[in-house]
Amino acid sequence: MKAIIVDDEKHVREGLMLLADWENQGIKTIFEASDVEEAIEIISKHKPEIIFTDMNMPKRDGIDLLKWLHTSKLNCKTIVVSGYDDFHYMRNAIACGSFDYILKPIQEDILNETLAKAVHEWKEQNQDRLSNIENNKVINEVKPLFWDYLLSGILDKPNLSTRAIEQIEKVYQVNVSSSPLTIALIPMKMIIQKKYRDDVNLAFFSLLNICNEVLSERKMGIAFRNMNKEEELVLILWKNNGIKVALEQISTMIYQCTAVQSPIVIGQSSIKCNEAYDSSVHSLLNYNLLENGRGIKVVLEKKPITKSIIHLFDYSEEIKWAIQSGSTEQIDGILEKIHQMFVKDNYFSLEQIQIWENQFELLKDHWLKEYEIQRQKNLYQGFDYWDDFGFFSLSKFKEEKRKEFYDLIETVFNVQFKKEKSSVEMIEEYIRANYEKDIKLQDIADRFYLSREYISRKFKQEYHETITDYLTKIRIERAKGLLENPYLKIYDIAEAVGYQNDKYFIKVFKKLEGMTPNEYRSQIRCLTPKMDK
Repeated sequence: MKAIIVDDEKHVREGLMLLADWENQGIKTIFEASDVEEAIEIISKHKPEIIFTDMNMPKRDGIDLLKWLHTSKLNCKTIVVSGYDDFHYMRNAIACGSFDYILKPIQEDILNETLAKAVHEWKEQNQDRLSNIENNKVINEVKPLFWDYLLSGILDKPNLSTRAIEQIEKVYQVNVSSSPLTIALIPMKMIIQKKYRDDVNLAFFSLLNICNEVLSERKMGIAFRNMNKEEELVLILWKNNGIKVALEQISTMIYQCTAVQSPIVIGQSSIKCNEAYDSSVHSLLNYNLLENGRGIKVVLEKKPITKSIIHLFDYSEEIKWAIQSGSTEQIDGILEKIHQMFVKDNYFSLEQIQIWENQFELLKDHWLKEYEIQRQKNLYQGFDYWDDFGFFSLSKFKEEKRKEFYDLIETVFNVQFKKEKSSVEMIEEYIRANYEKDIKLQDIADRFYLSREYISRKFKQEYHETITDYLTKIRIERAKGLLENPYLKIYDIAEAVGYQNDKYFIKVFKKLEGMTPNEYRSQIRCLTPKMDK
């Protein structure tokens, strides 16, 4: 379990860290936050089960945090710790669903008693939630999420869990308890960025449908999203015959859907699940993107590659001088030198991309701090490394990195802090991020503490259409993207973009596009890219 202490006073956080009996309650990780903004960021990322929060803090107080937690639907217990014995704070804490309220100065016995009760209640409720998922829903209704969590947990273990073996046998009528397994991996990052514009859930929804349709027909395995690693789609295969043919079919369908030639890599078969997975990870990281060829690429693990990885850290001093002097010419010279090394070796791996991007982020953060520049989210981030045929392009990689360095140089030389977003811009951002949900004007008003009339008037002034029309336009645009996947049903697409009634979705689509979804799908099939044999 994890916990977080939110208090603007460091000595209070340290006191709670020392007084609470964390180990006895099974809490291994404790985060700290000095304000609400930092707390929301940590909670969103790490999802701690226990939250201690002060009420009176600068900028935004504990009430704001409690309101956010109340609407976030996170599975956690919140304990308010405050020196303000005030009915206003207590009332808001209760209204926002806090578990308990204790006053400063903190007494060790009361603190640990409250903590123990919170942990006990969380465990009981969590067990009820797990039981409800397993007992009250048909396995097919929760299949993606169920398999994602069940199978992600066994990738680092020698043997499949008893539960995983039982569920595979129950659903697929195959006993995998003593069978060798083969694991294949599909890296999703390039597809998510190029085709789905960073909509991770939509990307996995589309590709898992493709993979599991093929694997189900051949009764040879299952595909799932690795919940322990970002942007990785995993295929566990329990049949050896026909693996390459099946994966080539999947690769073809993915290309037809996304226009990206993503490799599918296969590790060595093994009785031990973790060995099979480690083998496929090794194969993926060492896959040479410069050996694309033209056609389907299913990569079997080969002998270890001895090519060296180029580290951006080795050029940090040269880059620093280029940034300090504002010299784009120096940056061009550094990038060209590195580029020629890649060309000479004729080797560029997915591991090289990861190392470059991670090291650039670290160096960029360091340089921004050195020049006392506030971290800017709108700095250019290059990721379009693929040519018109969907293959990796070393020259496009170089150009994207060049743009990133140019933008960083301009930022350093033109130190301007980003203006705070207007409320209407934040509402537009919220709509775009939650288009698949049932968004009501009153919900938006409550979330942003504005009147419905003001929101409607200002939004139309800024975007020249009503919120309803704007939401509809986003949904239909997302639907058009999904319609490019010929393997998705219309009712699945309707639900994925926020329509519970597929007939109404068809009516709305026809009104905006002048044709039905099926007519649109037929039209774009003519534009499907042809693959070179």
